[in-house]
Amino acid sequence: MTAPATTDPGTDETPVTDDGGRGAARRFGTLAVAAAVVVGLLLGYAGGLLTPRLTRPGDASAEAGFARDMTSHHAQAVEMGLIAFQRGADPEVRTIGGDIASGQQGEIGTMQTWLRSWALDPTGSQPAMAWMPDGAGLVRNGLMPGMATPEEMAKLRAAQGHELDVLFLQMMVRHHLGGIHMIDGILDATDEPDVVRTAQTMKNTQQNDLTNLQAALKRLGG
Repeated sequence: MTAPATTDPGTDETPVTDDGGRGAARRFGTLAVAAAVVVGLLLGYAGGLLTPRLTRPGDASAEAGFARDMTSHHAQAVEMGLIAFQRGADPEVRTIGGDIASGQQGEIGTMQTWLRSWALDPTGSQPAMAWMPDGAGLVRNGLMPGMATPEEMAKLRAAQGHELDVLFLQMMVRHHLGGIHMIDGILDATDEPDVVRTAQTMKNTQQNDLTNLQAALKRLGG
């Protein structure tokens, strides 16, 4: 996955007015990633509409449960990624954050389109992770595998500089590990072609992200 973000790795967040403005460049980069998130969402919706289906997963199916739960899981990753992109001190951290935010927003679009094409609501009557055989035991305080607590998210939002970089990397490693476990669950449970294809792509992307996240964390002393 490539990020359309156009930030200059050598810039900081201090506006400079006598050379065209590095602050303006950072704002442009932020707008670029925000635009990429929107475009990714629209492409995800379009991708989910391409293949007509003769049969549809039901409301309590593993496919519907995965789409709903992974949408919520991804939404937190998008917020985390945007925080890292907008305020991270390290250029690589900003790039990783932008990649994750734009990529996972597109996948949200795909999953929400599945639900509409199956004539299902975005939310269902089943509890979180009910679609996965061991799912109930994986939910902790209402949170799916790898998800950050409200307190952890508040800490990330308040962090600055090196602390923000390391905290983001640590949280996203855990988030991706939980997400991959959920993806493995749907790959074991479904033979729906679109779901299998998209889930496998998600897994490959997140495994690649993990390599980059862990290398950056090691480099930054986290």
